[in-house]
Amino acid sequence: MSIAPAPITHCSCGNPRPYADCCGRFHLGESADSAQKLMRSRYSAYVLHLEDYLLATWHPSTRPPTLDLADSESTRWLGLEIRSQQQTAESARIEFIARYRIGNGPVQRQHEISRFQREDGRWYYLDGEFPPPPPPFAQQRRY
Repeated sequence: MSIAPAPITHCSCGNPRPYADCCGRFHLGESADSAQKLMRSRYSAYVLHLEDYLLATWHPSTRPPTLDLADSESTRWLGLEIRSQQQTAESARIEFIARYRIGNGPVQRQHEISRFQREDGRWYYLDGEFPPPPPPFAQQRRY
């Protein structure tokens, strides 16, 4: 006898709304009306291993041929924090930190500033850069 998985009651992007009313609708084909909603839905897609969605929302000019999320089965995504965002009608930059753990290893952070582009009424992830980590506390200047 197999047991059906429990329904997702909240969205993994950090929004307290149910998954179906948050990122789930984008995963089913609805277009995100802002870069932040697209970014949150892409985070949820990583949590759920939705490679097709991630590739479909990646701008064709920078999209890799494959992501091979099967290699990341042991990765558990633990949370998303949006640090800042700037959006115009056609482009956006969003700084975020995503926390994750690989297997039983320590919690790690992915700090990224992502760029998004809007074309033909749809938002796409373009690329991202990783800001350098801050210096250790002992090396910071004191005023």
